[in-house]
Amino acid sequence: MQPSTTPRRRVLQIGATALGALAAPAIVRAQSTPKIRIGFWPVAAGLPFFAAVDKGYFKEAGLDVEPLKFAGAQQVMEAMLSGRSDGSANGTGSANLAIGEIAQPGLFKIFCTNPSNAKNVLDEFITAKDSPYKTVADLKGKKVASGPGIQNVTLCKTMLERAGATGATVSELPIGQHVAALVAGQVDACYTLEPTGTVGRMNGTTRVIEAGVVAKYILGDAMAPWHGGAASLTSEFIKKNPEAAKKFIAAYARGVELVRSKPEDARQYMKGYTAIEGPLTAEVPLAAYMLYNEFKPADLAYFQKFYDLFTEKGIFDKKVVVDSLIYKG
Repeated sequence: MQPSTTPRRRVLQIGATALGALAAPAIVRAQSTPKIRIGFWPVAAGLPFFAAVDKGYFKEAGLDVEPLKFAGAQQVMEAMLSGRSDGSANGTGSANLAIGEIAQPGLFKIFCTNPSNAKNVLDEFITAKDSPYKTVADLKGKKVASGPGIQNVTLCKTMLERAGATGATVSELPIGQHVAALVAGQVDACYTLEPTGTVGRMNGTTRVIEAGVVAKYILGDAMAPWHGGAASLTSEFIKKNPEAAKKFIAAYARGVELVRSKPEDARQYMKGYTAIEGPLTAEVPLAAYMLYNEFKPADLAYFQKFYDLFTEKGIFDKKVVVDSLIYKG
């Protein structure tokens, strides 16, 4: 993911273009309906994308969309950087995307976020069902796991610090292993994302200490919108395929509308994409969604406050301006 790899990648792309010129007619045909490769992380926030795929919204728009599953948001971003993916689904860490923007300015445009808070829950601290921990502050000096990647780890450490849980140690662990790690006693608590908390609650092994924690501890208001995940398309794809990009975003917006207007119908589409199966689909809390043309100044301000934390912590080596990353239509 180092910026220095960019020239080499461009050389490879130039070479591929030269070879492709030998089969120009086939390339012309392919460009009319390009395959759109979208990276996703198996969390509940990706629901509009999952629904749009399985309900056939993309096919109805004449699009060939290929979902690409990754173990973490960082891998989604790296695939976009290397040209192996054309975008991200909701649930992909916004800060992970920003690191890609720093490495390669102008890499992508965000067209939908999934703001969460204490009401629209995505993020939470969980612990074993019978553990003694009642608040985040109780995790002082304890072993805490977070999801993989710099966004999850930075948020987890900062929230523990701000809650007064000094001396806690944070380790990265794939979210699919959080419940098992708590059951086995390997960690005392986990900073995790839905559907993990619901899976543990439903099988009777874990419970939530506190939900909507980023809004509370990072943004300073439990009901503030935390734009922690984002759906995006690479700027390169948008530039080369402007009509396909518009159709994709419109079809994706149909997925968002389904989740908003018929959440009970939409929930079933978590199956096959996340750890949620059967009756569990009815229990998972749903994040909210905000399309690019719905942002108000206050939303951008909270989004910017989230990004500024990473600049403050030295994770971003320069300020990333949120407004410049939003798709303008």
